[in-house]
Amino acid sequence: MTMTPRVMTILWPSFAMAGVLEGLVFSVVDPSELRWLGHVPIDASPQAVYTLSFLAFWALISTSGALTALLCIDPDAMEATTTAPTD
Repeated sequence: MTMTPRVMTILWPSFAMAGVLEGLVFSVVDPSELRWLGHVPIDASPQAVYTLSFLAFWALISTSGALTALLCIDPDAMEATTTAPTD
Protein backbone atom coordinates (compact mmCIF):
# COMPACT_ATOMS: atom_id res chain seq x y z
CA MET A 1 0.00 0.00 0.00
CA THR A 2 1.41 3.39 -0.95
CA MET A 3 1.65 6.23 1.52
CA THR A 4 -1.41 8.25 0.42
CA PRO A 5 -4.02 5.49 0.91
CA ARG A 6 -2.42 4.51 4.21
CA VAL A 7 -2.56 8.10 5.47
CA MET A 8 -6.17 8.48 4.34
CA THR A 9 -7.18 5.23 6.08
CA ILE A 10 -5.88 6.82 9.27
CA LEU A 11 -7.05 10.43 8.85
CA TRP A 12 -10.59 9.92 7.52
CA PRO A 13 -11.92 7.66 10.33
CA SER A 14 -10.17 9.81 12.94
CA PHE A 15 -11.82 12.92 11.42
CA ALA A 16 -15.25 11.29 11.69
CA MET A 17 -14.65 10.08 15.24
CA ALA A 18 -13.33 13.50 16.32
CA GLY A 19 -16.64 14.97 15.16
CA VAL A 20 -18.57 12.34 17.11
CA LEU A 21 -16.43 12.86 20.21
CA GLU A 22 -16.84 16.62 20.02
CA GLY A 23 -20.60 16.22 19.77
CA LEU A 24 -20.62 13.94 22.80
CA VAL A 25 -18.36 16.16 24.90
CA PHE A 26 -20.13 19.42 24.11
CA SER A 27 -23.58 17.96 24.60
CA VAL A 28 -22.56 17.77 28.27
CA VAL A 29 -20.06 20.65 28.61
CA ASP A 30 -20.86 24.31 27.92
CA PRO A 31 -17.76 25.95 26.39
CA SER A 32 -18.57 29.32 27.95
CA GLU A 33 -18.31 27.75 31.43
CA LEU A 34 -14.88 26.14 30.93
CA ARG A 35 -12.09 27.23 33.27
CA TRP A 36 -8.30 26.78 33.31
CA LEU A 37 -6.74 24.82 36.15
CA GLY A 38 -6.33 28.01 38.21
CA HIS A 39 -10.10 28.63 37.97
CA VAL A 40 -9.55 31.46 35.49
CA PRO A 41 -12.23 31.53 32.79
CA ILE A 42 -11.12 30.69 29.27
CA ASP A 43 -11.17 33.93 27.31
CA ALA A 44 -12.21 32.50 23.93
CA SER A 45 -15.39 32.39 21.93
CA PRO A 46 -17.38 29.14 21.96
CA GLN A 47 -16.57 28.67 18.26
CA ALA A 48 -12.83 28.89 19.05
CA VAL A 49 -13.23 26.34 21.84
CA TYR A 50 -15.13 24.01 19.49
CA THR A 51 -12.48 24.38 16.79
CA LEU A 52 -9.47 23.89 19.04
CA SER A 53 -11.00 20.91 20.81
CA PHE A 54 -11.96 19.31 17.48
CA LEU A 55 -8.38 19.70 16.26
CA ALA A 56 -7.03 18.28 19.53
CA PHE A 57 -9.43 15.31 19.36
CA TRP A 58 -8.50 14.73 15.72
CA ALA A 59 -4.77 14.83 16.52
CA LEU A 60 -5.13 12.39 19.41
CA ILE A 61 -7.28 9.94 17.49
CA SER A 62 -5.01 10.20 14.41
CA THR A 63 -1.97 9.49 16.55
CA SER A 64 -3.70 6.45 17.98
CA GLY A 65 -4.58 5.21 14.49
CA ALA A 66 -1.05 5.84 13.22
CA LEU A 67 0.48 3.92 16.10
CA THR A 68 -1.95 1.06 15.49
CA ALA A 69 -1.01 1.01 11.78
CA LEU A 70 2.66 1.04 12.74
CA LEU A 71 2.19 -1.92 15.06
CA CYS A 72 0.34 -3.85 12.34
CA ILE A 73 3.28 -3.76 9.95
CA ASP A 74 4.84 -7.19 9.52
CA PRO A 75 8.57 -6.86 10.26
CA ASP A 76 9.44 -9.73 7.92
CA ALA A 77 7.63 -8.05 5.04
CA MET A 78 9.41 -4.76 5.76
CA GLU A 79 12.76 -6.55 5.85
CA ALA A 80 12.06 -8.24 2.52
CA THR A 81 11.31 -4.92 0.82
CA THR A 82 14.33 -3.08 2.21
CA THR A 83 16.99 -5.65 1.42
CA ALA A 84 18.02 -6.32 -2.14
CA PRO A 85 18.28 -9.94 -3.22
CA THR A 86 21.82 -11.19 -3.49
CA ASP A 87 22.78 -13.30 -6.48
